[in-house]
Amino acid sequence: MKLRQNVARSLAVTALGLSVLGAGITTAPAASAAPLPKGCIPTSHIPSKTTEAVNLRTGPGKKYKSLGILSKGTRFNDSCMTKDFVWFYGKVGSGPNKGKKGWVNGHYLKETGW
Repeated sequence: MKLRQNVARSLAVTALGLSVLGAGITTAPAASAAPLPKGCIPTSHIPSKTTEAVNLRTGPGKKYKSLGILSKGTRFNDSCMTKDFVWFYGKVGSGPNKGKKGWVNGHYLKETGW
């Protein structure tokens, strides 16, 4: 989790620095790319698995509705995170909830690498 948070922070700081400096680096979004949730900071998309059973939620917090339970070892591909680096939004890659998108607490995710 520490590595995930450090990489995410570095990417967020770099992205913010480029936009503040007006680096002029822009990319066109893919035609099929869905917009990220409001206030969500893009991540490096490092594949991960759940370390124990955890809720997939409609929003970044325990107060949000559960979309289902991800069992231990479920693959999860994040696309962004909250500014406090705790909640990750992405797509479930395995198990009964495969294909669903939602939020998972990063404390229950372990990077699996490429």
